[in-house]
Amino acid sequence: MADRLDARLYLRDALAAGAVLKLPRGQAHYLAHVLRLGPGAAVALFNGCDGEWLARIESLAKGGADVVVERQLRDQRAEPDLWLVFAPLKRAPLDFLVQKATELGVAALIPAITRRTVVERVRRERMEATAIEAAEQCERLTVPLIRDAAPLSRVLDGWPDGRRILLCAETGAAEPIHDVLERVGPAGPCAILTGPEGGFEETELDALRKLPFVTAVGLGPRILRADTAALAALACWQSVRGDWRMRPPKRN
Repeated sequence: MADRLDARLYLRDALAAGAVLKLPRGQAHYLAHVLRLGPGAAVALFNGCDGEWLARIESLAKGGADVVVERQLRDQRAEPDLWLVFAPLKRAPLDFLVQKATELGVAALIPAITRRTVVERVRRERMEATAIEAAEQCERLTVPLIRDAAPLSRVLDGWPDGRRILLCAETGAAEPIHDVLERVGPAGPCAILTGPEGGFEETELDALRKLPFVTAVGLGPRILRADTAALAALACWQSVRGDWRMRPPKRN
């Protein structure tokens, strides 16, 4: 009979049978005062590289908690190599976007400042906290890489060879995203690029379309909000080229 898991937590420590790990104050508070757990409760732990492990709470204190790692529940497995490059949004839509993009399996979240971007400050720490919480809830085995915000030109200047960008273009002639995904063949390194709430400037779109690693794609006849466009494109990619054909994970 499978163990009943009372919580699932991300941490950066190495995971191995018999290890005794100290959880930080925030996670200890969550276990003791939010979930009302005590010694002996079973928790799942993951760190993005060692799979998922069963651990039990050994002690809880104000300054932290000790857990003992027992056995591996799931092996680490490869995930889709999909990035999301997006113009930063205001706080509530940004929180929503980070949460849902994490659930949809993105490997990296890259805020890129465009000409019409109005958000002046992007808190990387807040994005990381939101992504971690979403990863804990959706049972993925990794947390997306979060990059600092940078001008779009700088992001593209350092763009890696072999990674195609699907540009979500709200104007101009663009092949429907589903047709593009069906045509390009097996999955490989890819990124979705979406603009700000006011959309890309035409000169930006023209410059992007000229880049050899960029393919403009359309998302239907309606103008979508920036966060909606990003999530719709991610869902399309996952359904055609990603891991949505896989069955839900089973624990050992």
